Amino acid sequence: MTEEPVLKQSVEGRVGTLILNRPERRNALSPELLIELHVALTRWADSGEVRCVVITGSGDDAFSSGYDLTAIPTEITPETADILKNHNPLELALSTVKNFPYPTIAMWNGYCYGAGLNLSVCCDMRIASDHAKAGMPPARLGIVYHPEGLRQFVEVVGFAVAKELFLTARTFTAAECLQKGLVNRLVPPELLVETTMRLARETAANAPLSLRHTKRILHMLAGSVRLTPEQEKEAEALVAEGFNSDDLKEGQAAFLEKRPPKFTGK
Repeated sequence: MTEEPVLKQSVEGRVGTLILNRPERRNALSPELLIELHVALTRWADSGEVRCVVITGSGDDAFSSGYDLTAIPTEITPETADILKNHNPLELALSTVKNFPYPTIAMWNGYCYGAGLNLSVCCDMRIASDHAKAGMPPARLGIVYHPEGLRQFVEVVGFAVAKELFLTARTFTAAECLQKGLVNRLVPPELLVETTMRLARETAANAPLSLRHTKRILHMLAGSVRLTPEQEKEAEALVAEGFNSDDLKEGQAAFLEKRPPKFTGK
């Protein structure tokens, strides 16, 4: 019996579809999946065959539950092994999605959390089922989120909403996500694929030069929100302090034991 790929890929016309395919883990992002995502998008960017990409999750429950800290790559290709040696898979995949030359659409078929939400924010548009939910739980786990990820949220929803997402660590309904600008449109579950694919086909039919250059200029404008080298160094130290904290150990233990965490601030 052939093992299912962690990332399903297809191209119809000028529209490419990527399906995060780990339903047993609620489509959690493993290093292998993230590298596959990077490789697929890089290939499509180089060939120019795909002029709009749709990214979604397998099944009806989840776009992605976030980063899978327990996933260890096995039986990987030499190409994947080489990439893993030199890059952080999550940061690489987020950058590749964000910088794909043509438009990208995240199709939320269910809840969208953590790094999965970050991945969708790196897309140009987000279409969600009206039963979807989303949240950024790092503060509940004792994690200091990486500055580039925070910047990606600020670019999309602004400082006020980004602060609410990360500082409250709440789960937001689909209607709240629409109100806050996290998604562009809500549709009933039975119309999600049809609505998203129609938008993708319409977008892909536009002039390719205009699509590429307009997206590039928009990224230049967004790039004004940048840290100085000194601030980057300080931010890295703050993230490292968070990863070495007792609060992180307590947050992880509380999550696994399904109990409220008892943070000490150390």
